[in-house]
Amino acid sequence: MSATLTRAALYSGAVIAALGLAAAPAQAAPITLSQGHVDVVDIAYEGGVLRLGLHDETTGTGVERDPAEVTLRVKPEAEATVPGNPAYSFLGSPGAPVWILPQTSNPALLHAGWAAHELPAGAFQGDSVQLKLTAVSGPADVSLYDVSQGNPTKRFDSGDGLPDSVNVSAGAHHHTNWAFEAKGDYTLTFRATGKLTNGTTLNSAPVAYHFTVG
Repeated sequence: MSATLTRAALYSGAVIAALGLAAAPAQAAPITLSQGHVDVVDIAYEGGVLRLGLHDETTGTGVERDPAEVTLRVKPEAEATVPGNPAYSFLGSPGAPVWILPQTSNPALLHAGWAAHELPAGAFQGDSVQLKLTAVSGPADVSLYDVSQGNPTKRFDSGDGLPDSVNVSAGAHHHTNWAFEAKGDYTLTFRATGKLTNGTTLNSAPVAYHFTVG
């Protein structure tokens, strides 16, 4: 290489470094999950910090992901109709369409839930923390509910006001029904709070989870 080219290359590198371009951090590629097992809200306590993430097991191997880099897709196959049973009126009018990620596994859809495998036993009072749904943005209401012997129990419901909260025990792993009342894009914001055994209250940062329905 000639001296002129060497000087040009060095000058170019110096300019890039001066602009801060050479040190730009690598960004994770966005990913869409549409079927398989996913702990949408993964609660952890590490290094004195209570945090929320996303645990992806859709490939059979667990991967921790940044929720900001993930879109959770609710496919057209998730469409159902609101039952006539008045106990399900929180989903809308009987016979109206609703898109549901089911509590029981359906290989064509996401099997979505929350987990606290990284919440150590004995760290928090009551051996649990509160998981809160603080906000929902999107074209319609969203609800998360369990069904036992045909009867629903709401866990979170944006239709009757937020925030809503549930207690999550250390080591817990829970799957539930995620119901969206219209097609479109949604953002669900969760946070966790708990009191350590020494009396210190900890709050996680709020974390937004992104869904696209239909």
